[in-house]
Amino acid sequence: MHPLQVWIRSESRGTERRAPVVPADVPVLLDAGIEVTVEESPQRIFDVEEYAAAGASVVAEGTWVDAPDDAYVLGIKELPDEPASLRHRHIYFAHAFKGQEDARRTLERFRRGGGRLLDIEYLTDEHGKRVVAFGYWAGYVGAALGVLHLAGMLAAPLAPMAKHELDAELEQAGKAGADQLLALVTGARGRSGRGAQRALMTAGLPITRWDRPETRDLHKQALLGHDLLVNCVVTHTPTTPFVEQADLDHERRLRVLADVTCDVTGPTNMLPVNTEITTWQEPVRRLHDGTPEHGSAPLEVIAIDNLPSLLPREASEGFSAELTPQLLGLAGEVGPSGPWQAAGRAFDQALRVRA
Repeated sequence: MHPLQVWIRSESRGTERRAPVVPADVPVLLDAGIEVTVEESPQRIFDVEEYAAAGASVVAEGTWVDAPDDAYVLGIKELPDEPASLRHRHIYFAHAFKGQEDARRTLERFRRGGGRLLDIEYLTDEHGKRVVAFGYWAGYVGAALGVLHLAGMLAAPLAPMAKHELDAELEQAGKAGADQLLALVTGARGRSGRGAQRALMTAGLPITRWDRPETRDLHKQALLGHDLLVNCVVTHTPTTPFVEQADLDHERRLRVLADVTCDVTGPTNMLPVNTEITTWQEPVRRLHDGTPEHGSAPLEVIAIDNLPSLLPREASEGFSAELTPQLLGLAGEVGPSGPWQAAGRAFDQALRVRA
């Protein structure tokens, strides 16, 4: 029987600098009898030499297509468009189980090749709670970008930085008047919500915190009375949206939506006024020019779907600390156990729905 193998692929997205497992955690996998193979990458925040020093095997970029059939191919974001058929077991954030754009095509690639998709978003415990996520840093960066934009300090294109650099900018924004802005965080008790609050506190903004009770019984006028909305709510069931097209002409203070969740093409989008992501090159998009006669300002959105990659080192270290113990569960005698079974069930269900 071959030892279990985890193959860490290079990312196809040019702005993705994170790593799902950092070099410091490679020995944990090796000690458990798991082989670790790492592809060379021109953009990963950790040099491939660090992985080699930790004991991983190093291979050329993109060679996961030739990996052994029983290898688990591990990444962060979407796969490249080719090959058209996928035969391996892939672990990454696919965003393909809730009817999102390109979901059918992604699932068809697995169906054709006989592979399996273990989406990290669906690694959940017995209570349905996610066990691995980048949420804290997504919330942190999303809120930070919203503050910096309102302060006139957000320069494009965006570039990765260290946390102390971002914190210095937030403190400067606060001293320049951002501490007079009103911020609302929805989903305040979750990972993303906690990260968003920490960034807002660094800038000195007053924070309104909404979680399930407040979002269930939505007070639209109170919501529209903030300068910045940081949306950290993920829902799988239709719910009253936070900001709809009909809200835009009404009197409102709201000027910036920082959509950390970025469920922009799904049926449960809580901000249906926006249906497209924004990018590092163009992080902000105008949604509405405002109607001064009705007391409404222009409304803009920041909806970048790989926010933590702007703090790639901190985000990777936190994520790897959560994911590495879960990867040990892949080696169970009867196959993937616990959260991996939950992810497998989610994939099987998605295939049935899309059949």
